[in-house]
Amino acid sequence: MQYMLLIYLDENSLSESERAKCYADSAGYARQLSTSGKYVAAAPLQPTLAATSVRYREGKTVVTDGPFAETREQLGGFFIINAANLDEAIEIAGQIPAGRWGTVEIRPLLEISGLPEKSA
Repeated sequence: MQYMLLIYLDENSLSESERAKCYADSAGYARQLSTSGKYVAAAPLQPTLAATSVRYREGKTVVTDGPFAETREQLGGFFIINAANLDEAIEIAGQIPAGRWGTVEIRPLLEISGLPEKSA
């Protein structure tokens, strides 16, 4: 089963050196997951200042600057993994470097028919 591990943290809580180390450690962890066949994808996200939210309401598209919700912690990145079950996903999520500063939410992905094949 595939799981998305959503990483939430206060995007202003890390120094530049801590952020650089976190990125390097996360890339290393992704390589480790890849060798065991658990890795699907991962990426950090640009800060919330770069976010744009789109809503469709009453026949109109409404575009606003910023994230969907203002919160104390922001979505900072993600991993998509292959795991046998939730227990294995929890074990993997517990080792994500950014989890030292924030929260990792685990969400199983739904498989639905009709989606295009993944591109390389």
